[in-house]
Amino acid sequence: MNENTAAAARVQAQFDEACALHQQGRLKEAQALFESILKTDPKQFDALHLLGIIAVQSNNYQLAADLIARAIATNPNNSSYYSNRGLALHKLNQFDAAVACYDQAIAIKPDYAEAYLNRGLALQELKQLDAAVGSYDRAIAIKPNLAAAYYNRGNALHELRQLDEAVACYDQAIRIKPGYAAAYSNRGLALQELNQLDAAVASYDQIITIKPDFAEAHYNRGIALKELKQLAAAVASYDRAIAIKPDYAEAYYNRGNALRDLKQLDAAVASYDCAITIKPDYAEAHWNKSLVYLLGGNFEAGWGLYEWRWKKGDMQKRQRSFTQPLWLGSESLKGKSILVHSEQGLGDTIQFCRYVARLNEIGAKVFFAPQQSLRGLMKTLGLNVIIVDETDASLKFDFHTPLQSLPLAFKTNLTNIPSSAPYLFADPARIGRWKEKIGADGFKIGVCWHGGAAKTESGRYFPAKHFYALSRLENVRLLSLHKGEGGAQLHDLPMDMKIETLGEEFDSGPAAFVDTAAVMKQCDLVISCDTAVAHLAGALGVPVWVALQFVPDWRWMLDRNDSPWYPTMRLFRQKSDGDWKSLFSEIQKSVIQQMGASGQQSWEK
Repeated sequence: MNENTAAAARVQAQFDEACALHQQGRLKEAQALFESILKTDPKQFDALHLLGIIAVQSNNYQLAADLIARAIATNPNNSSYYSNRGLALHKLNQFDAAVACYDQAIAIKPDYAEAYLNRGLALQELKQLDAAVGSYDRAIAIKPNLAAAYYNRGNALHELRQLDEAVACYDQAIRIKPGYAAAYSNRGLALQELNQLDAAVASYDQIITIKPDFAEAHYNRGIALKELKQLAAAVASYDRAIAIKPDYAEAYYNRGNALRDLKQLDAAVASYDCAITIKPDYAEAHWNKSLVYLLGGNFEAGWGLYEWRWKKGDMQKRQRSFTQPLWLGSESLKGKSILVHSEQGLGDTIQFCRYVARLNEIGAKVFFAPQQSLRGLMKTLGLNVIIVDETDASLKFDFHTPLQSLPLAFKTNLTNIPSSAPYLFADPARIGRWKEKIGADGFKIGVCWHGGAAKTESGRYFPAKHFYALSRLENVRLLSLHKGEGGAQLHDLPMDMKIETLGEEFDSGPAAFVDTAAVMKQCDLVISCDTAVAHLAGALGVPVWVALQFVPDWRWMLDRNDSPWYPTMRLFRQKSDGDWKSLFSEIQKSVIQQMGASGQQSWEK
């Protein structure tokens, strides 16, 4: 054996030993041998490639990409080199470069299923979701039992909101790989979004059977159980998730939400506090803690935490930026000007616009920028309030404040809420027109059963058919104050039930509620769900009854039938979650008593 042959044999022996060490997981020893080989032969492409793989396994992704690039420069026709360099670039968030590497791998080896799979993952990161699905499809066509391709195809379809198709992909992944916990988990999430909550819980239960210490499965199971109103079971699931993962801030947060809905307010606050201890900048936990304080009537603690709303994702995009300083009550406003800007829903603006007049009382010149649709109504606040468009560049003012920061600025508690009503007023000309149209006959009840809030607030609303018993009372007229979502229910009422509608012209213009306000002034009573209609009736000083879910929005607090915000308001509360039937039975009895007190007879038709 000549010297070159002997040297080559020694290198091969080193290489084989290094590969064996790598397979045994002895990465540092393998690395040392590969580096020794490269000192002898710097262009030994297999050693460069395997060193690159060790760098990936050691989370040194830039080194990995560089080493495998050197291997490719020496041996440009190895598909695995391109594929593994793509993995390193993916980890470096260089997704376009990763896709280019996978394309090279596939060009060399067209049936490279794993390269198509990883290409799909990079395309998904680039939000090229349809292309990602196509890449997964190619992987599956080549290797029909590649469970990961079905799983990730499901994830891409999930992002595309093709939820049924996503579930089918997760099912296929599970058929191929029965213990595929991640597929069960994401299947459960998709089923939740399809509102198939029992099926979602069953999916999480299957994961937990396979992998009892899968904290995320217990957590997501808790979320599904909460949506099913199985609150105690939800708390138990969150508890299990926390036992497995003690620093699970999100589980503590959602546990607090479930405890709030169980009316266990102190326990809810304690759970939010645990979430905040783990994650001090957890805006949603601070925010929901504030709502629990406000719900319990602890305004002093609640208003300060309420300012955390600006750090929540859904509120950050609503936050205005001004060069003028924010006013939260510290500086004197005497002789100063201030811009008050709306921030949340129409009902919120109607409730809190009462504070604008308080600013006048302490010597400020007030510019008020409500939502455009409410400007007409807000002009009735008084001559000293100047209604403006906040985007008007010519506006000059000294301070600004969001409308719902004013309760904090004025140190509002249960004893000093500015509760006099009316503080908004209907247009006299519209009152006259609607009085003529509606007429004077009957005991007129304006009704509203639905608002425009998101799915998460659907418990605030009830079906219009719950007004049936009232509609059957002699001399009672139900006038619809409803606009928008939920209106189709009027076409699906019982045959002997009537709710009068007010025509296409009712609040048909750009100004919101101007006709509603005028019609309310014709009503003997308004009965509404928790929506802007209830706030408007209270602001107008009209008698209004509000039907509330078991645990209502914070502003209605708990266990009282009046509202410190509105002197003409009466609150009716569910006795158990979802029980509108007994609530409306109580309303019917109260209407009969009210009509009797006003000298009007009532009996069932």
